[in-house]
Amino acid sequence: MKNILIIGSTGQIGSELAMKLRSIYGGSNVVAGYIPGAEPKGELAESGPAEVVDITNAQQIADVVKKYNVDTIYNLAALLSAVAENKPMLAWHIGINGLLNTLEVARENKCAVFTPSSIGSFGPNAPKDGTPQDTIQQPRTMYGVTKVSGELLSNYYALKFGVDTRSVRFPGLISYVTPPGGGTTDYAVDIYYSAVKGEKFVCPIKAGTFMDMMYMPDALRAAIEIMEADPTKLQHRNSFNIASMSFDPEIIYESIQKYIPDFEMVYEVDALRQGIADSWPNRLDDTCARMEWGWKPEYDLDSMTRDMIEKLSKRFKG
Repeated sequence: MKNILIIGSTGQIGSELAMKLRSIYGGSNVVAGYIPGAEPKGELAESGPAEVVDITNAQQIADVVKKYNVDTIYNLAALLSAVAENKPMLAWHIGINGLLNTLEVARENKCAVFTPSSIGSFGPNAPKDGTPQDTIQQPRTMYGVTKVSGELLSNYYALKFGVDTRSVRFPGLISYVTPPGGGTTDYAVDIYYSAVKGEKFVCPIKAGTFMDMMYMPDALRAAIEIMEADPTKLQHRNSFNIASMSFDPEIIYESIQKYIPDFEMVYEVDALRQGIADSWPNRLDDTCARMEWGWKPEYDLDSMTRDMIEKLSKRFKG
């Protein structure tokens, strides 16, 4: 990677990934693509170039790729799971039509493309525990449908046209930088905010619901390391299971109580999010990622909890 375009640079992952990539490759070599109304702010705006790039506009993507001699595109444009279920047509338009635009521009300009998939690409028929890299994928949400379709479309462009497409299946992502934005796993972000603010947390996911989760620093490393990996060692491309930790609401609640003993949590289950969560795996098997490109998480639940509480405490009390 030398010159990078991030489409969706002001979103949940993009805002942090842009700064991480700029710290590695230099600010001027990482273009922050955004849509009007979601302009970069602060350090993201000041540390490197930014351009309007609507993923549904192929010409905009092509113009920016040519202007900056881009060789790698991080395509992060998507609606999160619960939002996508309420806006299925828009989710498809962004997730699939937008991806097709990106892949065509990449084909014409010889760019590599990273497009994240998700645990949402699996459905209720997949094995729940130790979900294999290669197994049945029959999601029952539009979010999941777009993720599976995106994996297949990316593989097609790799096989048919030689486009260097790569991807990981992200679990739920937890961050102290970017607030949650409509994902099924976002309760695991909200709970830390409530704890540090001294508020009672109302959990929308019922006890006993296990889902894979990952701390954002590990997710950023995965997105970068997969694109830096030796292509001759990759038997898979779109998309690798990656895993870090799996827990239910009670386990994360107890983890927080170790540091904030008076923290309280009650349940008020959201039917939409609970239904989505019930269709997802409890725990992914990421053996292929570990073997093919050396994937290994650095954070477990306790180390993440310590860091989240420390960072959020500084923000809200400092």
